[in-house]
Amino acid sequence: MPLPGDTRTPRQATPAPAGNAFGPRFVAPLYLGASLNPVNSSIIATALVAIAAALHLPVGDTAVLISCLYLTSALAQPAAGRLAEEFGPRRIFVAGIVLVFAAGIVGTLAHSMAALIAARVLIGAGTSAGYPAAMLLIRRRAEQAGYQAPPRGVLGGLAITGAATVAVGPALGGLLVGWFGWQTAFWINIPVAAVALVLAVVGIAPDPDPLRLGSPRALASRLDLPGMLGFGGSLTALMVFLAALPRPDWPALAAALVLAAVLVGWELRAAHPFLDVRLLASNGALTRTYVRNGLTLMGTYVILYGLTQWLEAARGLSAYQAGLALMPMGVLSAVTARVVARRTGVRLPLIACSVLLLLGAVAVLFVGVGTPMAAVVAVSAVFGLTSGAGTVANQTVLYQEAPAATVGTASGLLRTFGYLGSIASAAITGAAFHDRVGDAGLHSIAWVLVAISALLLVLTVCDRRLAESWPPQANRPGPTRPGPTSTRREPIHDMTTMTTVTETAPAIDPARTALLLMDFQPAALGAVPDPEGLLARAGEALAWARAHGTHVVFVRVAFAEADLAAVPDRNKAFARVAEAGHLADGHPATAVHESLEIREDDVAVRKTRFGVFAGDTDLRAELRGRDVDTLVLAGLSTSGVVLTTLRQAADEDYRLFVLADATADPDPEVHRVLMEKVFPRQAWIVATADLTALSVPGSR
Repeated sequence: MPLPGDTRTPRQATPAPAGNAFGPRFVAPLYLGASLNPVNSSIIATALVAIAAALHLPVGDTAVLISCLYLTSALAQPAAGRLAEEFGPRRIFVAGIVLVFAAGIVGTLAHSMAALIAARVLIGAGTSAGYPAAMLLIRRRAEQAGYQAPPRGVLGGLAITGAATVAVGPALGGLLVGWFGWQTAFWINIPVAAVALVLAVVGIAPDPDPLRLGSPRALASRLDLPGMLGFGGSLTALMVFLAALPRPDWPALAAALVLAAVLVGWELRAAHPFLDVRLLASNGALTRTYVRNGLTLMGTYVILYGLTQWLEAARGLSAYQAGLALMPMGVLSAVTARVVARRTGVRLPLIACSVLLLLGAVAVLFVGVGTPMAAVVAVSAVFGLTSGAGTVANQTVLYQEAPAATVGTASGLLRTFGYLGSIASAAITGAAFHDRVGDAGLHSIAWVLVAISALLLVLTVCDRRLAESWPPQANRPGPTRPGPTSTRREPIHDMTTMTTVTETAPAIDPARTALLLMDFQPAALGAVPDPEGLLARAGEALAWARAHGTHVVFVRVAFAEADLAAVPDRNKAFARVAEAGHLADGHPATAVHESLEIREDDVAVRKTRFGVFAGDTDLRAELRGRDVDTLVLAGLSTSGVVLTTLRQAADEDYRLFVLADATADPDPEVHRVLMEKVFPRQAWIVATADLTALSVPGSR
């Protein structure tokens, strides 16, 4: 249970969707919303010359319309993910679409560079909600439908949509701008956002959690506004440094490093860190995914930007012709993304991505003004293969490695690393073509790309975590069936970052084991992240117990009037409960959640303290009478009922198992420390999916 006196509104578990959980009605608005950012990234390039002419400005001055979108998006992607986690992904998704709609109107009516910049900033902020909110909505949908992970094509669809948009964006933008003027780059958002809004309202179920703001101070703490500002300041200073190359802006770099150091110090102390530094340090697989994604997109965009400029300046192509020449690159990116999305493994696609990037870089060394155009197009197409494979595979790994409760922020950070890669690629291109756009500069870019791809290949080949199958049992609902081994030598990841178990757990005799499902009540579920996922995994554990003849104990905390009157003032925790009259027996908030069915032969325990053995619960007698010597613990919260019960049961010589993915705490860091540092001394930490493999009848 959460700390007594927690007044947060309980979250309501959403029933599983009927029919096809990932049908067109659900995924269409997600794909369209996630495509809004690529639309605005690609089409604007064809309008810069026309905008400069209309406003009587040098063409170079319009480049700010590209950089301000990238900067805003890099900052807003993880921020939008955090807002989606806090206020609900559907609300943030819809709010982002509305913002894009408004930005389209502002840009269409603009008559000055300042107004256009404002419109682009609004577009960057609005489109940034699409991807992280979509990832959170997909995870929530998968959990509601009972999937361990969504069907493989669903995640790939996000990448395919973006790749397809980039593929046709320059050519389509050139045609539209030529026909209807530069305003097309802005008003195109109005009809697209309108359609996306209608599809979202119709196809995405409302967020189940009630909207709660609380006091401004509490809201700022939950969102970690200082962390957001520190992240934004550090990232902005870094981008200023990159944009100034080849003339380094050392003060900007110094500012970026100082702000980054301050940010790390703050986030280590923050109650709800925006950038979970501990997670990035402990979860190497997630951190490596960010680095891989950034390097992959850096290599891809180095060619996209560099080859485009070289085709126009050295080969004499128009912007429209250059866009057509690079269209095969975008088309192959979309096709490859679709192919990789249908695979379960990610290691081979990521290795292939690195190898192709390296081969493409070497091929560019032999490209010059005399190279046949067909050969140039073929070389550029190689980079389309790398982009599609890398984007989908890295996105799949992120979905599995990121804690469920923070998948929105984690997805936003994946995009941020991509933006950093694209901005760095622009800096590399600018440095190579600083004096003149020609073959020498193109070959300099190729050598930089050789170094990037070689580093990417080493990081990928040496990453043992990628050897696993991703996602496990992705397209099958219900509990997974693990292999025969009960040893886990890799992190068990769920909503709060699990532990690593490096010793072999003993077998479980189901007949002499009791599964304790503790405090799965609305009053407790409202205080922890991802209540729907926790209930789903508790249901899986219950199904295992039913199938194997394991005893089931349902534990709940509830107070009769006499119990409240008997709580002494010296009990710091429960005196507040008694004073406020919380957790009254008979109230719906104190009942076992309806999704967990209680049967006649189950043991039902009502307690009035943290531990299940405290007070007169008769649980000891029940367990002795059923010849139970092993307990499997799952419940809320980790620092409350689970901790107290584990200590009490260990002192009474029970063999103990804790279900890491069916246990949670309002404070994820407390949960992590208990799972990693405290519980393993007295219990084996396992996942719900391990129970079947560990079950060996008569194993005593």
